[in-house]
Amino acid sequence: MRRIQPGVATSSTAPDDDVIDLGALVSTIWRGKFVILAALLLAVFIGGIYAYVLATPMFRSTAVVMLNNREEQVVDIGNVISGLGSDRAVLNTEVEVLKSRVLLGKVVDELDLIEDPEFNKALRPPSALSKTKTFVRDLISPTPETPGGLNRDTRQREGTIDSLLAALSIRNVPDSLVFQVTVETTNPAKSTRIADTMVDLYILNQLEVKFEATEQATTWLTDRVTDLQVSLEEAEGKVTDFRAGTALVSPEALAGLEVQVKETRDRIEGTETAQQTAQTRLAALEAAETPEARVEASGDLQLQRLLPRLDEPGIAQAFDTRYEQIVARQRADLSRSESQLQTLRTSLTTLEQQTEQQSQDLITLQQLTREAEASRLLYEYFLARLKETSAQQGIQQADSRVISPAVTPLRPSTPRKPLILAVAALLGLIAGTALILIREARNRSFRNAEQLETSTGHAVIGQVPLIQAKRRLDAIAYLKEKPSSAAAESIRNLRTSVMLSNVDMPPKVIMTSSSLSGEGKTTIALSLSLNFATMGKKVLLIEGDIRRRVFGQYLKTEQKDGIVSVLTGTKSFDDVVIHDDLLDADVLLGDKGQANAADIFSSERFANLLNDLRRRYDIIIIDTPPVLIVPDARVIAQHVDATVFVVRWDRTSREQVQGALREFESVGKPVSGLVLNQINPRGMKRYGYGNNYGPYSAYGSKYYLN
Repeated sequence: MRRIQPGVATSSTAPDDDVIDLGALVSTIWRGKFVILAALLLAVFIGGIYAYVLATPMFRSTAVVMLNNREEQVVDIGNVISGLGSDRAVLNTEVEVLKSRVLLGKVVDELDLIEDPEFNKALRPPSALSKTKTFVRDLISPTPETPGGLNRDTRQREGTIDSLLAALSIRNVPDSLVFQVTVETTNPAKSTRIADTMVDLYILNQLEVKFEATEQATTWLTDRVTDLQVSLEEAEGKVTDFRAGTALVSPEALAGLEVQVKETRDRIEGTETAQQTAQTRLAALEAAETPEARVEASGDLQLQRLLPRLDEPGIAQAFDTRYEQIVARQRADLSRSESQLQTLRTSLTTLEQQTEQQSQDLITLQQLTREAEASRLLYEYFLARLKETSAQQGIQQADSRVISPAVTPLRPSTPRKPLILAVAALLGLIAGTALILIREARNRSFRNAEQLETSTGHAVIGQVPLIQAKRRLDAIAYLKEKPSSAAAESIRNLRTSVMLSNVDMPPKVIMTSSSLSGEGKTTIALSLSLNFATMGKKVLLIEGDIRRRVFGQYLKTEQKDGIVSVLTGTKSFDDVVIHDDLLDADVLLGDKGQANAADIFSSERFANLLNDLRRRYDIIIIDTPPVLIVPDARVIAQHVDATVFVVRWDRTSREQVQGALREFESVGKPVSGLVLNQINPRGMKRYGYGNNYGPYSAYGSKYYLN
C-alpha cells in the first residue's frame, strides 16, 4: 500500500506557503460569487432604504465674504483700530471669530432659532432610541441636578448654539482672503437665511467693535484732555507768579551781571597790583637816608635839580620839604588804593550774589517754562487726537464685505443617493468577498484527494460521488440498477484498490470506519458487498456497529438476532445469518447485548468466529462504529486484513481525520487507505475542480451512464 509521509509534500502537491496562489484566490472568490452578489444587493438595498427612505434631505447654502485689507480712508488721520492684515494667523483668527459662540448666539437671537425644533432638541419628541440611551446613561452614571446650575432657558440656548455650530462650516479659499460660510439645514430657505444673517452680523460685529473702540477712545481722550488743560493752566500760572514775584530775570541781564563781575575782578586785580607797587615805593622812600638815595628812590625831577645845590642856603630845606611831600603823597596814594580796593571787593561780592540769585531764578523760570511747554505739547497732541477720533466715529469701515450672498438651493446636498448606493455596493462587495475569504480560511475539510493525502500521509484509494437517493435503501438499489454510473464505477475502483493493496495476499476481511457518524461508511460497506457479490464472490457483511444498528434502514428483514447472540452462544451463526437479495450477499446483523460492545469484540469468541468465517466466505466486510466516539473499531481492526477509512467530502475536518488516524496507529493497525466519500460533482465544479480533476472532469461524463 502506498504511504505518504505526513507533512511532507512534493513540488506537485504542496505549494509554497509563502506564495499567494492568485488562481486559487480568484477561484475562491468566483465560487462565492452568489454570496458576494447577495451581499452586494443587500448592501445596495440597505443603502437605498437609507438614501430614499430614512435619510433626511439636507440643503446647503453658502455666502462668500472677503476680508478688505485696503486702507481706504476718507481723511488722512490715524485710525484707532487699524485694518486687518492678510497673513495666515489673521485668516485663522477670523475663522474662529466666525465660529465664536458670541456671534452664533446673536444669530440664534436674531432668527429666534431657539423656537426651531431642528436646532433646539428640547422641542423634538423623544424617540425610542433616545429614551433608551437616556435610561442606560442614567442607569450607568446618574447625573443629578446640582444647585447653582444653568437654568432651562440658558441650557436650551447653549444647545441651540451647539446645533448651529454643527450645521455650520467655514472654509478659507486657499491663497486668498475669501471665506465661504456654509449652512446645512432641512429647509433651503432656512439655510439661505442663516448664511446671510451670519455674514451680515459678522460684518456688523466688526463695525460695532470699531465703533465701541472709537467711542471708548473718545471718552478717554476727553477726560485726558481735560486733565491736561488743568495741568497746563497750573503750569502757566506758576510761571506767571514766579515772574511777578522776582526781579526781571533774563539771560541777557544775567550775562550783563557776569560782565560786571568780570570787570570788577579785573579792577580789583589791577588795584591790588598798584597797591603792591605803591607799598614797595613807599618802603623804598622811607628807607632812603641820603639825598642821593632819596633822589634815586623818588625819581623826582625837582629833587634831582635840587640835589647839586644842597650846599646853598635854603636848598636843603626845600629838598627835605619836597621829599616829605613826595612821601606824604605816596602814603595818601596807598591809603586811597586800599580804600578803592575795599570798595571794589564789596562791589564784587554784591555782584556775585546778584549773579548767583539771578542764575537760580533763571533756572527755576526755565524749568517752570519747560513744564508748561511740555503740558502745552501734550495738551495740543491729545486735543488733536481727540478731534481726529471724534471725526472717525462717522467714517469707520468694516474689515470685510459680502461678495456673494447665499443662494437658495434647488436640490438637497445630502443624501447623495448615487454616492451612497455606490459606497453601499462597494461595501457589500468587500463584505461579501471578506465573508467568502474568511469562510475559506476557516474551512478545515477536504475537497480533493490531493489535500487529503498531503494532510494525512495516507493514500486515497477511492473517491465516491454523492448518490442521489432520498432513502438509504434506495442508494444500494441505485448502484445495482445503474452499474455503469459514476457512483458504481467509483465503488468498483475502490474495490480494485483494496484488492491490489496487497497483491501477494489480497485482503479477505475488510472493515470500514470513519472519524464520526454520518460520513457514509455503512453505505461504502454495503456498496463493496454488492460489488464483490456481482463478481461471483461469496460475501458476508457484518454489522459491527452494534450500538446504533442501522442495517435495518438499508435491508428488508425481520431478523432481530445477530452477532451478539452468536458470540454469547444463544444462537448459532447459521440461525441468525440472512441472505439479502438486493446485495446478493449474506448479512450478519448486530443485536443488543448486556455486555459492552468493545468487550464483546475483544473476546476470544469473536476471533474464533472470524477464523471460521474466513473459511466459509471469500470476502468478509465489517462495518464498525466511528473511531473517535467508541473504541470498537480499534478492537475489531486487530482481526482484519484491511481497513478502509471513510472521509466525508467538504465536511470532515482535518483535525478529526488526523485524530482518528492516530487512534489506529496507536494500536499498531494503521489504515490501509482513505475514501473521499459523498463528493458533490456540482460542488467540485463550484470549487474549481470540475473540469480538470480526475473522475469529475468534463471528459469523464462520456464514460458514465447515470
